[in-house]
Amino acid sequence: MKIAVLVSVGRHPVSGVARYSRNDAAALTLALTLAKQHAATLDVLHAGDPANPALQEYLALGARSVEVLAVPDADGSQADGAALLAARLSGYDLVLTGTRAEGAFDSGMLPYRVANALDIPLVGAAVDIVLKDGCAQVRQFMPKGLRRRVEVQLPALIAVHPMANATPTYAYARLREGTIHALACGAAGHATDMAWTIRPASAKPVRLAAAEKRSGHARMLSATTTESRGGSVVIEGSSVEKAQVILAYLREHQLVDY
Repeated sequence: MKIAVLVSVGRHPVSGVARYSRNDAAALTLALTLAKQHAATLDVLHAGDPANPALQEYLALGARSVEVLAVPDADGSQADGAALLAARLSGYDLVLTGTRAEGAFDSGMLPYRVANALDIPLVGAAVDIVLKDGCAQVRQFMPKGLRRRVEVQLPALIAVHPMANATPTYAYARLREGTIHALACGAAGHATDMAWTIRPASAKPVRLAAAEKRSGHARMLSATTTESRGGSVVIEGSSVEKAQVILAYLREHQLVDY
């Protein structure tokens, strides 16, 4: 049996520094367990820049090596690598990947495009996987705490949910022992048509609003009548005193925690 894991480069939510993707790390952990149970061959693949230092972190998470398909650039933007990955994945029994990357604007369409190119079934939002008799039994994540178990015939592609039953283990010694293999690739189809422009996500301002504590009956009455909602207008005093009034209001309605 041949198993492949597709990994991407994540982004730290605060600093924005490139790192391993936590979702793909869960997929790698599940793949390592399945490869050990069934004595399968495991390959870890990435389409992108071979020089990205974040790929080495997958070595520390258990990958013996990471094979990087060097995706060429088109007009300064990185071209789409789904066609390259699909060509490389021909002949694999099971392909695991994360649900989506961590670039804030990633579409999450890569698993679907790869599965469509390979003409194999896709199962999304997997939290655990069991291989048995040429089939994969997948437990899927559902809203409101529900779970659903489905069975799919191999070969198949399975997208792993961020809340999968997997705990990645990081070991620096494995990072030093593993290797990154870069493969030169040609143009991935219509590269200029499928190019993406990547930019950091901008945080939108959050409007602070006090929680409504009135009953439903009182809120319905206020919609039909004119009433005073209280409050105060601070005109006199220094800027420090006015700021103290605003801060007291925010603390009263638990809009700030300091």
